[in-house]
Amino acid sequence: MSIDTGLVGKVAFISGGSRGIGLAIATRLATEGVHVVIAAKTVEPNPRLPGTIYTAAAEIEAAGKAHNVGCLPVQADIRDEESVLAAVEAAKARFGGVDILINNASAINLTPTSATPMKRFDLMFGVNVRGTYLCTQALLPLLTASAKAGRNPHILTLSPPLNLDAKWFAPHVAYTMAKYGMSLCVLGHAEEFRPLGIAVNALWPRTVIQTAALQMIPGILPEHCRTTAIMADAAALVLAQDAASPGHSGRFLIDDEVLRAHGITDLSGYSVVPGSTRLAPDLFL
Repeated sequence: MSIDTGLVGKVAFISGGSRGIGLAIATRLATEGVHVVIAAKTVEPNPRLPGTIYTAAAEIEAAGKAHNVGCLPVQADIRDEESVLAAVEAAKARFGGVDILINNASAINLTPTSATPMKRFDLMFGVNVRGTYLCTQALLPLLTASAKAGRNPHILTLSPPLNLDAKWFAPHVAYTMAKYGMSLCVLGHAEEFRPLGIAVNALWPRTVIQTAALQMIPGILPEHCRTTAIMADAAALVLAQDAASPGHSGRFLIDDEVLRAHGITDLSGYSVVPGSTRLAPDLFL
């Protein structure tokens, strides 16, 4: 994607960005000259899930080498207030402030009520809802300062459009409630922060994206998926828009719609298998 986003010198705080869509957004922003703070738990390699905050940081800095981008990896549990506040202080100490918050961290478990242990229920609500709310609250002073300095602050949360059709609840009510909790934060915070000049939006994929979470969705093959690059490119375009302009906050955006709005209509290159016409729609769409 060749559109100039004008993001050089900004600072982004990304929760759970050591792999998957979060890492893709981080590396994409780094190519635009954005410094990145990765706040995630993974510091030791996991044979089932590739990547740690340190390997992610190296990848991000390599992607942003042309702009001398820095990446600060911070071990953080976004369910824990002290942990998040420490991560925010580390970001402030390293970069002086934060202009962008990406609420990316999320826990998924697509199980019915009878097969959802309360430990898993608590994890999803702790990460998805509490984590999103806590990161937003903790970074609000820095984002407010960014707005006052004219640095165009944004909060972008990876959550779906709100839809109360029962078909999205019945198969996995706990996950849907937890994911929609993130979307409710977008709805409320967009209006709450509008007078401050902070844009708050949600971004969700049209199709299933090939990440480690695929193991939670039976029957989905690589040829059914798009790559993480489509979410990363869409995120960069959203974050480049004027946060204070009417209509640029409180939106529930879909990745391919964002790209098409900017004249990018050939999306074939985002398919895991180029030219595949068997793309599977993501949940909630």
